[in-house]
Amino acid sequence: MYQKILVAVDGSATSQRGLQEAIKVAKGTGGELLLVHVVNEAVMVPDYVPSAYYEPLFAALREAGVKVLDQAVATVQRSAVRCERKLVETVGGRVADEVVKQAHAWSADLIVMGTHGRRGLKRLALGSDAELVLRLSCVPVLLVRDQPEGTSKESVS
Repeated sequence: MYQKILVAVDGSATSQRGLQEAIKVAKGTGGELLLVHVVNEAVMVPDYVPSAYYEPLFAALREAGVKVLDQAVATVQRSAVRCERKLVETVGGRVADEVVKQAHAWSADLIVMGTHGRRGLKRLALGSDAELVLRLSCVPVLLVRDQPEGTSKESVS
């Protein structure tokens, strides 16, 4: 059923939970994963960052993205699931747009990503990449909460 599963990773605990679910799905279907991390250069626009700092800051963002992907690949490899990786660089683009674009280009059957499940003012203030992916995607999207419903962070092990 789901042979090509795109997983958006950002290094957070929520992203890690999404990756674990994607691994379970891939094991059950014999599928493979495409791990995607988006580096957004929007913070690098010269109006916000002096040009002398632009390249070192971007290099640091890119290096952090590579580390996130390295850790995700190591997790997948321990599970004996096939995977590819992709670092996507964008200037001011939304993460959701890039995730959906990569899913389309790779002909993904499923997108998996973690979500914080924010509601109310937090959701309005911080936005939701997961919600946008869900709205924009033409393929099924599996959103994985950062913690099971009805539990506190202290009670989750």
